[in-house]
Amino acid sequence: MDEFQAANRQKWNELAEVHYTSANSDYGIDDFLSGPEGTRDLHKTELIELGSLKDLDILHLQCHFGMDTLLLARKGAKSVTGLDFSPVAIAQARELAERAGIEATFIEGNVYDAPTLVQGTYDLVYVSWGTICWLPDIDAWARVVAHFVKPGGRFYFLDQHPVTLSFDDYAPAPHAPVYDYFHKPEPIAFDQTDSYADEKAVLETKRSYEWTHPVGEVVTALIDAGLRLEYLHEFDTVAWKALAFMEPCAGGLFRLPEGLPRLPLSYSISARKPL
Repeated sequence: MDEFQAANRQKWNELAEVHYTSANSDYGIDDFLSGPEGTRDLHKTELIELGSLKDLDILHLQCHFGMDTLLLARKGAKSVTGLDFSPVAIAQARELAERAGIEATFIEGNVYDAPTLVQGTYDLVYVSWGTICWLPDIDAWARVVAHFVKPGGRFYFLDQHPVTLSFDDYAPAPHAPVYDYFHKPEPIAFDQTDSYADEKAVLETKRSYEWTHPVGEVVTALIDAGLRLEYLHEFDTVAWKALAFMEPCAGGLFRLPEGLPRLPLSYSISARKPL
C-alpha cells in the first residue's frame, strides 16, 4: 500500500468510527436496527434500478461498515459479502451484522487485492456512493469487478458524477470549476476535518487524496475488462450534500437549488458478463 492509500485508510478508519458511533450520524444505526420495517433503506436510485435481489449471491466492494451490504441481505439476497480496506469499518460491519441478526461475510482488504482475498464469483457485484474517487487506477479496478461477476451475472455501479468533483465542496455559492474533470496520475490532496455524515464531527486526520475518473474512462475500462454495458444513466441528484449550496430533496438525495442549470450530479452503470 502506497502513502496515498495509507493516508486514505487512516482517514476512513476515523470516519468509520464517527459514522458508526456518533448520535448525530446520518447513517441512522438505531433506525436500521429497529428491524426490516425500520426507516433506514437504500437511496431512491438504487431501489428503482436494482430490481429483485431474491436468492442472489452479492459481493459489495468498498462497503464501509456494511450497512448497505446488510440492506441488500434484507431484500432477499441468498448471501452477501462485503470488502473494505478499513479494519475499523470491517470490525463494525461484523458487529452490526450480529446485532441485526443477519448472516454476512466481511473481509478486510484493499479492493485491488480482492481476487486474492475473496473466493468465488457472484450474481451481482455492487459498488456505490463515494468509491472510485479514492482509487488511482480505474482499469485495475474494472478488472477486479469483472473477475467477480459470474457469466450472465451483473455489475451495478452508482456514484457521484465526476462533474461535481470539478467544483469546490465548500464554496457557499455557485462558482466556476476549480479542478480538472480529466484524470491525472497525481492525486488531489485535501485537508479537511469534517464528515459528510455528521456536521458536528471534527476529525483529527486531515489529509486525504482523491483521483478523478471521467465517465468515458470508467465505461471503457469496464468494457475492456469483458463486461457488456446495459445502461448508463445520469441524474441531477446525489446521495449527500456534495456541494455546500445543495438542497435536500425526495428519497434522501440532494440537488442544486431551483433556478440553477441542471447538471449531472450522479450516474449509474449496469453491465453483465456474457455467458
